[in-house]
Amino acid sequence: METHRKKASWGHRSLMLLLMVYLLLPLLATLIYAFAKEWQATILPESWTLSWFKEMLQDVRFMEALWTSLYLCIISVALSLAVMLPAVFIITVYLPKLESFMKGVVVLPYAVPGVVAAVGLIRAYSSGPIPIAGTAYILIGAYFIIILPYMYQGIRNSLLTVSAVELVNSAEMLGASRLKAFITVIMPNIWPGIVTSTLLSFSVLFGEFVLTNMLVGGHIQTIQVYLYQRVNENGHLASAIAISYFLFILVLSMILMKLGKKVNKGISGWNHI
Repeated sequence: METHRKKASWGHRSLMLLLMVYLLLPLLATLIYAFAKEWQATILPESWTLSWFKEMLQDVRFMEALWTSLYLCIISVALSLAVMLPAVFIITVYLPKLESFMKGVVVLPYAVPGVVAAVGLIRAYSSGPIPIAGTAYILIGAYFIIILPYMYQGIRNSLLTVSAVELVNSAEMLGASRLKAFITVIMPNIWPGIVTSTLLSFSVLFGEFVLTNMLVGGHIQTIQVYLYQRVNENGHLASAIAISYFLFILVLSMILMKLGKKVNKGISGWNHI
């Protein structure tokens, strides 16, 4: 039995290793290409350089596109969180009959292709008393719709995992109001799920290209639109941008996770007092 378990464990590790190699190999190739000066007929580059990263940082459009993507994603995720968190809580705890309807609504972004959604939004908002096609407002609204499934499912799963209905009933029996029960009892328990949903939604939006390019590509330049434009100019420079983009997302995710843990400890400590 022990020998069989060791073989199974070795098989699982080997499978995970192959999966990691498969996922990281393209990233490694992009990283090498970003530092390569000449790379044609050899396995590894013939010479190395940092000039592509230097050229990228000297381009004002890169920092502007990065900042544009950052603030658009932050606004969209914050708006979605402010709307979806209380909505999902109320539906899960007090209006469970609406869950079937809510599930059908949040899966609509999966059913509508990005190209079709972009064409429909442009047709709907390109005219009228307040035309907003091509502006940041329509992009934020589209982003809000895109991350609906991630926000809804993540928050709902967290509520079901901690048995939110029982927790709220117990808190109300002890004299807490609904708002106080939500803030002091539910929030600390589902905070990890909120952080996970936020990070996932942010990552999805930060990498969105098709909808962004069609809606505001000619007016607002995000990091993905900028990367697409530079790919046709220089592959080495595009690789440097892609690696910088990946590292930015990685560092930002780590910072948000650290902040999430500190906030969770602060909420737990305050509740304990």
